[in-house]
Amino acid sequence: MKKIEEYVRSIPDFPEPGIIFRDVTSILQDADGLKLSIDLIQEKLEGVDFDLIAGTESRGFIFGVPVAYNLHKPFIPVRKKGKLPCETVSMEYALEYGTAEIEMHKDAVRPGQKVVVIDDLIATGGTIEAAIKLIEQLGGEVVKVIFLMELAGLKGRERLAGYDVESVIRYEGK
Repeated sequence: MKKIEEYVRSIPDFPEPGIIFRDVTSILQDADGLKLSIDLIQEKLEGVDFDLIAGTESRGFIFGVPVAYNLHKPFIPVRKKGKLPCETVSMEYALEYGTAEIEMHKDAVRPGQKVVVIDDLIATGGTIEAAIKLIEQLGGEVVKVIFLMELAGLKGRERLAGYDVESVIRYEGK
């Protein structure tokens, strides 16, 4: 079987010159790559005591739900503003150009619950930082944050200092 890095398609000069875009869809389009990515994320949870998994829209859903299913844990979707039907809590965060807002159902996390956050990629860390703040606002404790890929050059991990953060694949650049 190939290594997980071999399933990632790298596209030079996208979205701008000098950037290498790491495409997760090439992993999803290969049954072996998809299985391997889920297995490797799930391995990062061995020995971790937790109650539920949260994932951010939309690729956090793709990688978080199979792990939640395999481990028989609930999954909490963290969505873009206006997508959830019940009472929510929300958090605005900065993007490179402007802001965005995410939200969760107000009853998604109960005080004292231990939460694992899963997403496909950490770049600057803004989205996951906002998700963590929402979880904590509801009384949850984030015990682990797992990414399939990390763009270390964007220093997102620094933004999440104080949390147990792991990535399956680490790229040194942006």
